[in-house]
Amino acid sequence: MTMTEPLTPVTAAPTAAAPTAGRPPLPVKMVIAGGFGVGKTTTVGSISEIEPLTTEAAITEVAAGVDDLTHTPAKTTTTVAMDFGCVTIDPTLKLYLFGTPGQERFGFMWDDIVEGAVGGLVVVDTRRLDDCYAAVDYFEHKGIPFAVAVNAFDGKVEHSLEDVRWALDVSEGVPVLVFDARERGSVRDALLVVLEQALARTEG
Repeated sequence: MTMTEPLTPVTAAPTAAAPTAGRPPLPVKMVIAGGFGVGKTTTVGSISEIEPLTTEAAITEVAAGVDDLTHTPAKTTTTVAMDFGCVTIDPTLKLYLFGTPGQERFGFMWDDIVEGAVGGLVVVDTRRLDDCYAAVDYFEHKGIPFAVAVNAFDGKVEHSLEDVRWALDVSEGVPVLVFDARERGSVRDALLVVLEQALARTEG
């Protein structure tokens, strides 16, 4: 579904200066990361104001033998390069969203995708937390601000947020929240948390 209306203006978004007439919004890059089948493509598609660019490929019998489909039996495609979308936060700021592939065998692409990003949103499925360890470790190693977003599959999560924080061993400074990758407003709120982290880093 294509979203065309701008989001409600927010004061938490980092802005370099007051906008002037005719000045385009500041472009800001953000990465949507996480394990296989956690909802990264859905996250980008739910909020993008353009038709998202996806690089989905069919899951073959060979891939099905490598990728765990236990919790996503209806999944027939997977991202093999990246997802791309964008959303205008307010007249001064426009987010460009890049979703990473979830499988370890596509990890060689991460450096190129993440370069220049102000922050990342690590999407988590609490039924298989170990799938997102690589994304958490990557952002921590690179020193990139990020938040952990637990995707509420079927409207519920399997573990408390404190249990998720403990299991992922992330510091208290890393936001851990629940969101619904299918809901535009929920995705917006999660992205704003990452923007606040990025702003705090630049001011700190």
